Amino acid sequence: MSLLVVGLSHRSAPVSVLERASLSADAKVKLLHDTLAAEPAAEATVLATCNRIELYADVDKFHAGVAELSTLLAQHSGVALEELTPYLYVHYEDRAVHHLFSVACGLDSMVVGEGQILGQIKDALALGQELHTAGRLINDLFQQALRVGKRAHSETGIDRAGQSLVTFGLEQLAGHAVPVGEWAAGKRALVIGAGSMSSLAAATLARVGVAEIVVANRTAERAERLAEILVASGTGVAARAVTMGAVADELTRVDVVVSCTGATGLVLTGDDVARAVEGDPMVPSQAGPADGSAAGGTGPGFASGAADGSGVAGAAAPGLGAGTAGAATHGPGAGDGARAAVADAEVVARLVAAAEAGRRIADAGAARTIAPAPAATEPDGCPLGLDTPAGDGRSALTGVDATSLELHGTWADQGEAAAQRQPRRTVRSSVDAAAVRLALLDLAMPRDIDAAVHRIPGVRLVDIESLAEASADAPMAADVDAVRTIVADEVAAFGAAQRAAHITPTVVALRAMAAEVVAMEVARLDGRVPDLDERQRAEVTQTVRRVVDKLLHAPTVRVKQLASEPGGAGYAEALRELFDLDPQTVESVSRADAADPKNDDDPGRAS
Repeated sequence: MSLLVVGLSHRSAPVSVLERASLSADAKVKLLHDTLAAEPAAEATVLATCNRIELYADVDKFHAGVAELSTLLAQHSGVALEELTPYLYVHYEDRAVHHLFSVACGLDSMVVGEGQILGQIKDALALGQELHTAGRLINDLFQQALRVGKRAHSETGIDRAGQSLVTFGLEQLAGHAVPVGEWAAGKRALVIGAGSMSSLAAATLARVGVAEIVVANRTAERAERLAEILVASGTGVAARAVTMGAVADELTRVDVVVSCTGATGLVLTGDDVARAVEGDPMVPSQAGPADGSAAGGTGPGFASGAADGSGVAGAAAPGLGAGTAGAATHGPGAGDGARAAVADAEVVARLVAAAEAGRRIADAGAARTIAPAPAATEPDGCPLGLDTPAGDGRSALTGVDATSLELHGTWADQGEAAAQRQPRRTVRSSVDAAAVRLALLDLAMPRDIDAAVHRIPGVRLVDIESLAEASADAPMAADVDAVRTIVADEVAAFGAAQRAAHITPTVVALRAMAAEVVAMEVARLDGRVPDLDERQRAEVTQTVRRVVDKLLHAPTVRVKQLASEPGGAGYAEALRELFDLDPQTVESVSRADAADPKNDDDPGRAS
C-alpha cells in the first residue's frame, strides 16, 4: 500500500482560498481522469466538501506523487500552484489512513463529532466507483472509513462533543444569551437552497420552534417539495416555497436567514441586506456604506477594501501570524508561474520553503498552521533540521525519505499543540443578540452572503470562517479520547489486513503450482501403473494432495501472519524466490483479485 493524500481544509487554509479552490462536479471528474493518466497514480478519488478538498491516490513513488497531485489540484481548482502550496498538507501510508478515519469520525470536522461527513465520504467513494478510478485500495479504505465512522458514533458519545453545523451555527446566532429554542420561538425564517444541507437547516429550524419557514430555490419543484415535508413533519411549523426573485421581499419580513446553495457568486449582497433592514425602528442609522468600502476597519482578522468580502490578498486565516497571508504571493518560489511539469524535488521542497515563510509546516505527515507560541511552550528544534530555512528550500528535502519526514511530522504536531493553547478571536459579528434585526447563517462554500454585511447595524452574520473560530474554543468531550483510541486501533488493523492481502496472490500462486505438480505426478503414475482401478487411483491422488497441503499449511499461515506486521512486505518476494514462482502467474492472480473488489458492505449515508 502506497496511499497518498494531498489536500487543504479549513484547518490549513483561509475561507477565501477554499472558496476559490472549490471543485465543480465536472472539475472533479476531470481531476480524477487526469490523476489516473498521470504516471505515479494507479487509482484515485477526491473528497470535496465545503470545508476540504482532498485527493486520495495509490502511488508507486512518494515524491513524484506529491508533485503530480499538487500540480493537478492547482490546475483543476484554478488557483496557481505557488499560491496553493502554502495551504496544502500531505499524508502518506498509515498517516493517510489515520487522517481519513479521523475525518470519518468527525475529529477533523469544523464541529467535532458532526456526522454529515460520512455521507460525503460515501459520495466520494461512489464517484470513484462510477468513474472506475477507485481500485481495490480505495474501495477497501473508504468502505472501512465508513464502518469506523459509524462505529465511533455508535460506541462513544462523540455526538455529544459537538452538534451538527446547523445547530452550532444557530447557537452562535443566539449568542449564548438564551437557549436556541427560546431564541428561535416564534421567529420567521428564510432558507435559501433545497439541497441536503439546506434541508437539514430547515428541519433543524422547525425542530427548535420557529413559527414559519420560507424556502427559496432556483428549482421551484424542490423548494415546494421541501416545504411540503416540513408541513408534514408534525412540528407545527408553517412552510411555503417562493422563487429566488422573491428573496428580496422576504428579507424584509423574516428574522433569520440560512443559506447554502451551490452558486459560484454571492446570493445576498451587502446592499440586499441593507435595504431589507432600512427604516426598521430597532436598527440605528448606518455610519457608512453598506458594502463596507469606506475606511474605518473591518471585523477582526479580515482585510478591508473588498466589497464582496470574499477575501483579498493579505487576508489571514484564523491563528496565522502576520506574515502568513503573504506567503502565497511573497514566499519563496513565488512569481515562477505554474508549470505543466514540475520536478519532483522542486515541488516538495516548495511545500517546505513556502510554508516556512508563513510559520507553517508541510511534510509527509502533516501540514499545520502554527501561531507564534510563548518561549516557554516552544518545542525543541526539528530533529532533522527541517525547521531551519534553507535558501530556496530545495536542499530541505533532498534525499529525505518518507520515514524521516514522518519524524518531522511528529515535531510539527508538537508545535501545533503549543499553538492551540493560544487565545483565539471571537466570532466575527459583535452585534448583541438582543439588538439583532436580521440573523444570517451562511453555510455555503463559496460563500452565499457578502461578508461585509456584518458591518451593517442590526445584522448578525455567522459563516463558515467564524464557525471555525468559535468551534475551536468549544469544550472537548471525554468521548473524543475514546474515538481517538478507536481510530488508532482501526488504522493498525487496516494496515495489517492490507499487508496480509499483499502476500495473498503469492500464496495463491504457490498453491496453484503445488496442485499442478500433484496433477502431473498422478498422470505419471497412471502411465507407470495402468492397472490401478478408479478407487485405488482416487486414494493415491488424495494421499498426495494431503501430503502437499500439510507441508504448505504451516508456512503459508505463518507467512501471512509475518506479512501483516510492519516490515513484512519482503516475505512475498522471499516466497517467490524460494519456490521459483512465475512472476506472470502472481501478477495474473493480483489482477483478478483487483478486478473483484469487496463491495459487499453498504453502510449508508449518516443522518
